[in-house]
Amino acid sequence: MKPDSKTVGVGVRGGKVAPGGEQRTSKAVVLIGFMGAGKTSVGRALGERLGWPFEDLDERIERRERRTVPEIFRDSGEAEFRRAEHEALSELLGELQAGSEQVVALGGGAFVQKQNVHLLQVARVFTVFLDADVEELWRRCSRQAEQLGVARPLLGNLGSFRKLCEARRRHYRKASFTQKTGGRTVKKIAAEIAHALGLSPSGKRGKKQ
Repeated sequence: MKPDSKTVGVGVRGGKVAPGGEQRTSKAVVLIGFMGAGKTSVGRALGERLGWPFEDLDERIERRERRTVPEIFRDSGEAEFRRAEHEALSELLGELQAGSEQVVALGGGAFVQKQNVHLLQVARVFTVFLDADVEELWRRCSRQAEQLGVARPLLGNLGSFRKLCEARRRHYRKASFTQKTGGRTVKKIAAEIAHALGLSPSGKRGKKQ
């Protein structure tokens, strides 16, 4: 099942047109969501589909800080990470103002920070919330951490995971569009996002069928 399409330039929530949406002038699409939502994999697939470059904001943070995200959390704490995250996002959005087309994946807590939401609103980019059931997100994160041997700073037990996810979801729902990811392949999700936002390769906005 594909999500309801939206009129380009009008805010959308849950596949429905949200009142008061502003015309989006940037050609960027920013993916948000909780840990395990698939922001990086979907972002790469969407970038390939549109012919746009893809960037994971966490990777930019690591390049700027010259250490990994887990190392920043461990050695300097979350407040320092949020500072670095905000500066990296500000830098990236500044580059997008030159008119470049890009797909961007944000970390799970980035869209919760008011200063980051403000930056995104001023930049007038499309924001897409990748949503899934908490249990599915937990399985994905646990499987990934085990397979890669990568520590997730905020991956505790299922109870704390659920609590944090639900607290953040109310912020995620303020995105331009909500895309369900359950039962879909990465390519299918990317196709649905492109269709819903009226985007076609090379940044051209296609007509809805």
